[in-house]
Amino acid sequence: MDNIYNSVIEGLIFSSDEPLPAAEIIKAVKGIDGEDIQISADEIECCVDELNKNYDEKNIAFQIVKIAGGYLFATKPEYAKYIGYLSSEKSKRRLSQAALETLAIIAYKQPITKPELESIRGVNSDYILNTLLEKNLISITGRAETIGRPLLYGTTDEFLKYFGLNKLSDLPKPREVEEIMRDEDFIEQKQKIMMNLIEETLENESAEDNNDTDTAE
Repeated sequence: MDNIYNSVIEGLIFSSDEPLPAAEIIKAVKGIDGEDIQISADEIECCVDELNKNYDEKNIAFQIVKIAGGYLFATKPEYAKYIGYLSSEKSKRRLSQAALETLAIIAYKQPITKPELESIRGVNSDYILNTLLEKNLISITGRAETIGRPLLYGTTDEFLKYFGLNKLSDLPKPREVEEIMRDEDFIEQKQKIMMNLIEETLENESAEDNNDTDTAE
C-alpha cells in the first residue's frame, strides 16, 4: 500500500464522529481511486500503528484507538484527569450511581433477565432499565427459556463507545476494578464529581424554592 494512503486513512478517521470500521475506509478508497486498489484491513491497522508511533515521537496529546470495531481519534489516557475535570460539570449524559451499578451487572452477567438483575440489586429496576434502553446502552437480546420466558438484556455498541472499549473482553476484571477503586487519582476525581453533584442538587433546590416564591406572590 502506497504511503500516500497513510494521510488518507488519517483524514478519514479524523473526519468521522463515530468509530470508523476498516471496511468503510476500504470502501472510500476504492470508491475514489478504483476497485483495483490493493488495501486490506491488516494494512490499515499497520498504518494506524505507524501514525500512533509518529504521534508518540512528537509527544502529541491524541492517538487513534480502536473502539466498537472501528477507529477513532482520542486523547491519551494521561490527560484523562484534566479532561475529566472539565467534563465533570456536564450532566447531559451522566449516569446515576444506580444506573452505573445496573449497567455493570448487565455487562458482566449478560444476557440477563430483569428478575435475575433485581435479585442481585435487591430493588425494582424498571426505571433504570428504561433509562438505559433510551440511552441505547443496553438492548433486548431475546427471551430466556424459563417459565414466563422473561426478556434478556445485553449491552450495545453504544455501551462500548461510551466507555471507550473495542470489545466486551476489554472490560476490566473484578481484580482490576478493585485496584482502580484504590487508585488515588480515581478517588480524587470521584470526590470532585460528588462535589459537583452536590452543588447541582443545591442549585436545583434553590431554583425550585425561588419558583415557589414567585408563584406564591
